Amino acid sequence: MSQDDGILREPRSDAGAADMRARSFSSGRDGGDGQDGGGGRNGGDRGSGRGSGDGGDGSRERPVVPKAEFRSYYGRPVLKPPVWDWKIAGYLFTGGLSAGSALLAAGADLTGRPVLRRACRLGSSAGLLASMYLLIADLGRPARFHHMLRVAKPSSPMSVGTWILVAYGPGTMLAATAEVLPASVRDTLPGRLLRIAARPAGLSSAVIAPAVASYTAVLLSQTAVPAWHEAHRHLPCVFTGSAAASGGGLGMALAPVAEAGPARRLAAAGAAAELLASRLIDRRPGFVTRAYTTGRAHRLRKASEYLTLGGAAVAVTLARRSRTAAAAGGLALLAGSVLQRFGTFEAGLASAKDPAYVVVPQRERLREAAEAEGREV
Repeated sequence: MSQDDGILREPRSDAGAADMRARSFSSGRDGGDGQDGGGGRNGGDRGSGRGSGDGGDGSRERPVVPKAEFRSYYGRPVLKPPVWDWKIAGYLFTGGLSAGSALLAAGADLTGRPVLRRACRLGSSAGLLASMYLLIADLGRPARFHHMLRVAKPSSPMSVGTWILVAYGPGTMLAATAEVLPASVRDTLPGRLLRIAARPAGLSSAVIAPAVASYTAVLLSQTAVPAWHEAHRHLPCVFTGSAAASGGGLGMALAPVAEAGPARRLAAAGAAAELLASRLIDRRPGFVTRAYTTGRAHRLRKASEYLTLGGAAVAVTLARRSRTAAAAGGLALLAGSVLQRFGTFEAGLASAKDPAYVVVPQRERLREAAEAEGREV
């Protein structure tokens, strides 16, 4: 207790502290306002030192916390990855092959090319059967496909695709059946009726073929998988071009050179559309494009590009004169179409498993919106 003036007082808690007169935030422009000159000068010096690097008044200090790096919750995916496996990728290819072959078969029928017509009708039916088998096998139970026929929902790509297949299948199978009739049945009344019905059946399937070739791309792009959803503008063009290239490749491989002219032209046009749309996907700005340009998806799609480009080059050059070259070019186009579908499938799986493909684009959109409004994020 202090008794200097006769009054008992409790001593200050900071009595004896060396910096009791120092000011935490001082502009340093004056010598300080301490009770003595030394205290004021010390306070001013400290204020000057503190404010010299951040604006002088101490109210605008430099941030000491670094910018946060991306991290998901315990490193887990933000989206639940699709449970599909290779059967769906195969389904994407075989459905496109069936559609491209059906379109080419109708043209061959109208222009009097029986060998090309037969090869493409059989190829179209085989592709349809394979795609249906792969789809039902992935569903696990055949009854699930039947259950999808109970409703018709225009807003659902899966429901629309199911009914597209239902409309496409009968004409394709009827036209193919007419090509494999035994000679003993051809001249009977049922055989003649079946052969007469084969042309309109083939034409009906050709009308629906573009929808069969592209609806799977629409189905993928309407999911939440980033790589598929972000490519929704170009993915249908990739799948349609790939279907045309594969159908043309099948005709080049199985039909004689004299009849394979339409197959060569369809293959070249489809390959050009596929390659152009694929490049547009690869060059899209944004983080999600990395799903197509890195990893296993990139390797598959790059191999597809080389095979498709080589097959198209053969189609417009050597395939006009050599059956061997035409067959090699057709097989290259078929292989390129397979790898294109598997590469696109792998890109979607990779983007769903990595949470960065979900969070980083969201942050980019938030930053762009904030910049447009003139505020900081």
